[in-house]
Amino acid sequence: MTIIIVEFILYCIVILGIGYNFCRRSKTQSDFLLGGKKLPGWALAFSERATGESAWLLLGYTGFVFMTGLSGVWVAVGIAIGIIFSWLFLAKKFMKETEKYNVLTLPDYLAVRFGQKAKLIRWLTGVLIAGFLMFYVGAQMAGAGKMLFTTFGLTPATGVILATIVIIVIAIGGGFISVVWTDMLQSIMMVITLVALPIAALIYINTNDLSISQSLVEAGNSYNTWFGGLTGFAVGVLFFNNFSWFFGFLGGQPQLSARFMALKNEKEANQGSTVAIIWTFLAYGGAFMIGLAAIAMYDQGSFNDVETILPTMILDLFPTWFAGILLAGVLAAIITTADSQLLVVTSSVSEDIIHKALGIDLTEKQLIWISRLSVVIFGLIGMTIALVSESLLYLVVSWAWAGVGCTLSPAILMTFFWKRYSSAGVIATVSAGIISTILWISTPLEGIITSKFTTFFIALLFGIVFSLVMPDKKEQVNTFPTEEAL
Repeated sequence: MTIIIVEFILYCIVILGIGYNFCRRSKTQSDFLLGGKKLPGWALAFSERATGESAWLLLGYTGFVFMTGLSGVWVAVGIAIGIIFSWLFLAKKFMKETEKYNVLTLPDYLAVRFGQKAKLIRWLTGVLIAGFLMFYVGAQMAGAGKMLFTTFGLTPATGVILATIVIIVIAIGGGFISVVWTDMLQSIMMVITLVALPIAALIYINTNDLSISQSLVEAGNSYNTWFGGLTGFAVGVLFFNNFSWFFGFLGGQPQLSARFMALKNEKEANQGSTVAIIWTFLAYGGAFMIGLAAIAMYDQGSFNDVETILPTMILDLFPTWFAGILLAGVLAAIITTADSQLLVVTSSVSEDIIHKALGIDLTEKQLIWISRLSVVIFGLIGMTIALVSESLLYLVVSWAWAGVGCTLSPAILMTFFWKRYSSAGVIATVSAGIISTILWISTPLEGIITSKFTTFFIALLFGIVFSLVMPDKKEQVNTFPTEEAL
């Protein structure tokens, strides 16, 4: 255990050193929020993947597969398709639109693009992102607490507080630049863990004459079938509930889209796409196999919290010195992901609301200091959420995914690909997404069909209807020149 503690401390020192080194490079608000568009595509891809997964993938998804069996694969399928689609069809579009409109954030882009109701759009999207992503940040901090509890025997509360301190220090330092480079290191560590652990687990299973297929049968009727033993309409519900993570990847997650906005050129975008897609197949394939291997290695009901399966397996299967490296990397990955999400919340408040919506004229130095102060304030709020929330990581992230990703994704898709989308349509999309998510997760309906699915289509429908009923004047001229001429 002493070796693990030493390795963890050294790892954190390295991460903090990287953050301090890049602190000196963030001289403008553009540097602090978007890296000044100077970062290589491969680094942004590693950062985007680490930001998109981390505690959710390492702890939440592996535990989910342990509890569901083969049918848990549809979550991975939906996410993988979403990631591939976003990198191949949206990344370059984000890059070009960022340059065209000279914007730094996702709300800023929508506001500038639909200038007729810019202030209201900034307020709505800013409140949406700050509100829901705080739960996402809290989930990451809770994940760090679980890791420290499993690894070192610390109370989850102590782990959350320690993680919060490190998270705030990194984010307050170099902003986007330091977060991307620390993310890159964590992303590599994550994929090493998610590849090495299932290999070690399979060796253990073979050596001890265990069987994954037999264990799936013994675990219950729903575990050994790809659709959980369901038939008819119930199969469709299960499929959409699990596959629905796909909809949040269609441009609506600001912490991920920021990586696309930071791309320099098409060459870097192509490079990033290759890295991200390969990473996705390795990481999700590994996480799925970890969950299945755990079913063979451990009895159902043997965990008070199934989201501690991955660190438990690491401690059981690897020598202490190597387990320490993997656990330190996993914990640091969780921390840096929280940094990325915290930075998005900060940008929504400092850039979109204080600077743009309220119209307060500030110098670059003042903007950076407001951003850093926001990091501290929202970091403490996230810590509070982590300390008082008893929800599982999987559920908390699922709700935040619906509230932010599945609300803003239809707005981004219609902005990119539908010329008749209007400012009234944007407001209707975001408003409908916020209201429908809150109402849906507050009722038994969430247990029937997930809000990740319903939020996307409700927001999409309202956006289409209001755009047709209340078109922007400029779009009327551009869309119907022939009819008006006649």
